[in-house]
This record gives sequence, structure tokens and C-alpha cells, in this order.
Amino acid sequence: MSYDLMVFDKEQTPNNKETFLQWYDEQTKWAEPHDYATISVTTPALQNWYQDMVEHFPNMNLVDEELLDEDEDNELESYLTEYSIGYAIIYTAFAWSVADEAYSTMKELAKKHGVGFFDVSGEGEIF
Repeated sequence: MSYDLMVFDKEQTPNNKETFLQWYDEQTKWAEPHDYATISVTTPALQNWYQDMVEHFPNMNLVDEELLDEDEDNELESYLTEYSIGYAIIYTAFAWSVADEAYSTMKELAKKHGVGFFDVSGEGEIF
């Protein structure tokens, strides 16, 4: 089980919690006609957020295997993150061991790039 958080384009989401959660349920059916790994399908603000985020939490599907082999203390491995990229969202799955750091980094970068933030695994806060 992973620690999950999500950022989203605020202009494409409902303004109240009930309709937001319905919208979220639709988004996480993963029904958009693309592979959910290609960053170019999402908005420019979410693309910018992603570029900053992967500096702290590398995309597990894009990490060079040689770097992992050199990671003797498994520090890098604990930061590897799964990113699912939609038209208006980026859903992330972290290791629980980095949950606090992931939350604070993700929320800070969401503010920086003007995107919304949803605490999926935590208290369900929407910013």
C-alpha cells in the first residue's frame, strides 16, 4: 500500500467538496485515451509542478537502473514515486517512509505553481 497525494488544475475542478470527490472518482477510473505516463498530456502548470517534483521524488519508471545499483543504502529507492498523469491531474504514490516529506514538498510546490492539492491518503484535505 502506498501513500497517495494528487495535484490538479484548479480551473477544471468543482469548487465544493462533494462534487470534487465525485469528479475525483471519475478521474481515478483512468478512462482517458492515453497512457498516463506522458507529461505532455497535462496542463502547463502541472507540467511545471512535475518538473520540480521529480527533482525531489524521481519518477520510478524513468530512473536509470545503474543509479539504483549504486544506491547501496537504498536512500534513492525510498524516494522513487509513481506518477499517473491525466489531462487535469497528477496522482502520486509514495513509500510511507517518506510520507511527511512528500506531503510538505508536494503542497509547497502546488502553491508555487498555482495548482490544487488533494490529500488522498490522509485527512482528505483539498487546497
